[in-house]
Amino acid sequence: MVILSAFADEVTDDFQGQISFLASEEVHYIEIRFLDKKNVVDLTQAEAVAAKRLMDDHNVRVSAVASPIGKIRIDEPFEPHLERFKRAIERTVLLQAPFIRIFSYYPPVGEDIALHRTTIIERMQKKVELLKGTDLVLVHENETDIYGSTAERCVDLITSVNSPRLRLAYDPANFVWGHSIADNIQSCWPKMKPYVVHVHIKDWKMGETHVGCLPGEGDGQIPELLAELSTMKYQGFLTIEPHLKSGGQFGGDTGPGLFSAAIRVTRELCQSAGLKTN
Repeated sequence: MVILSAFADEVTDDFQGQISFLASEEVHYIEIRFLDKKNVVDLTQAEAVAAKRLMDDHNVRVSAVASPIGKIRIDEPFEPHLERFKRAIERTVLLQAPFIRIFSYYPPVGEDIALHRTTIIERMQKKVELLKGTDLVLVHENETDIYGSTAERCVDLITSVNSPRLRLAYDPANFVWGHSIADNIQSCWPKMKPYVVHVHIKDWKMGETHVGCLPGEGDGQIPELLAELSTMKYQGFLTIEPHLKSGGQFGGDTGPGLFSAAIRVTRELCQSAGLKTN
């Protein structure tokens, strides 16, 4: 069985509204990112406790803390960013989530991020070391323009750090938007598959720059991905992140009506692929 989750901040900024929406849709997990326009990593202890209480009251749990860790240039100061990562760990433990979503840094202006591979690997290793004493796993997303924007570099991160605490989150739409890859299930998925423990359901049409589309209507090969997951008996999260009104570097907008449609279509596609959903 796969477990549906959602970036509910695409529905509304209001966190109470996000949780009420998920409860009404019988989606019992949230990929928690912005609460009342504040990133989850930056919540105070009291705010995080209040958020957890609200979720508990509505039978909603956290699939992953959608942190912005690694979404800075590699030449920006690392120590403040590492301190922010430590807060991400604290919030993830408090919210009882299994995963922290991370990225692998943007290049300095005018440079190739591949030139900074050694530094990026070192930083990833430091993050993994900080997870000692927890059960948490970092899931790296294949975001556009970062080091791990390609399947090959995603795999390089995992094999170089060589820790079960660092794995991959697979986002098919990012390959379409960032690299114009219309066959990601043939060209990217086979390389990344052994290390994928988390999946985002986001679809995109080739050449589109601002707005996603309903799952299965774009070039992200969502039905093919779900078929692959069915074959491998995947039992993790499918986190819906539609970007149906807008999408950007740090989030997106979909609204309740379109998000409801994305949930419905995702359930239908899962059923067609032989995947049972929660």
